[in-house]
Amino acid sequence: MMKMNTRSLVIRAPSTLGLAPRLQPLLVQRYYATQTGLGTTATSKSKRRTVTPFNDTGAVPWAELSAGEKAARATQQTFNFGLILAGFKTAHFNRVVDRIKSDAKCIDLLGDPKKISAHGDETYNKWRRARPIASTISTDSRGHEHLVMHFYVEGPLNRGTVYLHMIRTPSSGEFEYKYLYLDVKGHHRIYLENADTGIGSGKKGFRFLGISW
Repeated sequence: MMKMNTRSLVIRAPSTLGLAPRLQPLLVQRYYATQTGLGTTATSKSKRRTVTPFNDTGAVPWAELSAGEKAARATQQTFNFGLILAGFKTAHFNRVVDRIKSDAKCIDLLGDPKKISAHGDETYNKWRRARPIASTISTDSRGHEHLVMHFYVEGPLNRGTVYLHMIRTPSSGEFEYKYLYLDVKGHHRIYLENADTGIGSGKKGFRFLGISW
């Protein structure tokens, strides 16, 4: 906007304001400054983009979020945690399968380790990769976290079920084996880990959000 010359207003409009000439400059300048200030204030405030589960970067403080935006952020955080948890379970599944394939007793029952496959619960889907792995993570009254999982393995000789139970106490900070064993129908149970009898490597499992998967 073109700025108006204060002096020219004083000379050309002494009668329109109806005030003494020496008072006019102050009034005109104050009027001009007020109008300019209002325009600046109106344009300086920019509207931010509404926070959704798909565009939230965490830059907007929680206190400034609306109720709907807070729900959106909570949804996103829950989804992200779900991804982390899924990756954690998959990491344990892969690690246990590798142990089954490298254990001499398991190989004797199942057959060639290169031909051993593993999958989750049976479904109508014929693809093994689509079969979900049954697993839960829960916390007991003492604050101990329990990871319990089971899945199925098949080899040229037999098929069996693998069971895993791991515990993380508040003091340990990492999941440790309670038991890990293979059941094959018609054969004795094969323990790869058993905390009650001391069977196993004695190694701790992966850390969870710590993260030593």
